[in-house]
Amino acid sequence: MTAKVLMVQGTSSSAGKSLLVAALCRIFTQEGYRVAPFKAQNMALNSFVTRDGLEIGRAQAVQAHAAGIEPTVDMNPILLKPEADSRSQVVVLGRPRTKLESRDYNRRRDNLWQVVIESLARLRGQFDLVVIEGAGSPAEPNLKTGDIVNMRVARHAQAPVLLVGDIDRGGVFASLVGTLELLEPDERNLLKGIIINKFRGDLALLRPGLDFLEARCGVPVVGVVPYLRDLRIAEEDSVALEQSTADRRLLANVADIAIIRLPHISNFDDFDPLALEPGVRVRYVDSPLDLGEPHAIIIPGSKSTAADLHFLNASGLATAIVARAHQGTAVVGICGGYQMLGLVIRDPDRVESEREVTPGLGLLPVETVFFPEKATYQAQARVVTMRGFLRDLVGQPVNGYEIHMGRTASPEPMLCIVRRGDAQVNEADGATDATGRIFGTYLHGLFDNAHFRKAWLSSLQDHAREVGLSMAEVREQAYNRLAACVRASLNMPLLYRIVGLPL
Repeated sequence: MTAKVLMVQGTSSSAGKSLLVAALCRIFTQEGYRVAPFKAQNMALNSFVTRDGLEIGRAQAVQAHAAGIEPTVDMNPILLKPEADSRSQVVVLGRPRTKLESRDYNRRRDNLWQVVIESLARLRGQFDLVVIEGAGSPAEPNLKTGDIVNMRVARHAQAPVLLVGDIDRGGVFASLVGTLELLEPDERNLLKGIIINKFRGDLALLRPGLDFLEARCGVPVVGVVPYLRDLRIAEEDSVALEQSTADRRLLANVADIAIIRLPHISNFDDFDPLALEPGVRVRYVDSPLDLGEPHAIIIPGSKSTAADLHFLNASGLATAIVARAHQGTAVVGICGGYQMLGLVIRDPDRVESEREVTPGLGLLPVETVFFPEKATYQAQARVVTMRGFLRDLVGQPVNGYEIHMGRTASPEPMLCIVRRGDAQVNEADGATDATGRIFGTYLHGLFDNAHFRKAWLSSLQDHAREVGLSMAEVREQAYNRLAACVRASLNMPLLYRIVGLPL
């Protein structure tokens, strides 16, 4: 059987395509169909490790979870991880293949087309419906040559396309009409519906605009989706941090956690569980002035550890973080942040930069050496150190995942990795200072573990009202809330006709 397909494209980046695909995955799953997401090429620093240790974009993992299935590499066969303004690591079928400048990648995209169509074919052979996500806009004349993610995919699969416009940023009617005007005739023929996303206000006042769109474009408006607040679904794009930072108000009697917003920040959804806890304030900072006097400082993961460490030094944040640490502030480093907390980073093969040796912040007695091979695993570990708050957790399991290109030697490991994927192992990970208030680890997802999160928050401030939320339950509630809202906002009989499924 070959699955039906439906494609969601947008007039721009951040139009809400990823969340709408997640919503459609959950909606059609609730209807009894076997559904899978697909995005041919994704550019993101937030990534996910599949059960078999392969790396895909975080958005496709979220969409798979919304569909109630295990994420696989076929759902995102090509992942670009930016390392500089015009250079990215190219991950193909879950493994790093090369690093390319933008112009070089654009010339070589055609070589990856076979990978794209083979992954899509495998998914279509396993499911009833594949919901495909585009990237950016399909109407960029400078990018259409060599396109492997937007209309080329739609034409190949003969997928009906829904075009999404973000009304919250303004100019949605011009964006929608302009996009259609720039499409080729055969591409416009695939466009079967329009969705307006992130609407606030009285829908009756929008009706004349919807009538205009349908008359001008000859394409029906499938629905208007409202702006959803506090959705609690993992974000992929660091653009989301701008809003989350701006919305944070100063509150009394809270545990104040400052997360360093690195230029190449990755996997920042590590900290969503902290932001959801009552009595906790999470804020992202990128200057010493904004740092203030928090109870804890977290240096997150980074795609370019050496470059981001240079940023810490140049901005004055390195000096400020070390000063706060010496005054008793808790400091945590995750993955690249863990590497930065050490004494030195060595890069003999120039994996990340042209500097063979980069001094670290000196807050942990560890040294890191970069190697070309990337470690990508789902992992389970046990706490092994007796230092600080960790004393009460010794022997307890914590689950997470690893994505890193370095090895860090520690004289006093914090964790013992006991399982990677399906294999049993016995590998040291992480380090602490003598007090346990400063620690680092390669284990992403650490704070998803409620018992670990609760113990750490309690060590920061006695009155932090930690409740040990289950992130799996939080995500499930969010998927159901998203699906219910989108279902109520769309013309579902029309959507079924567009997909070609019986009501």
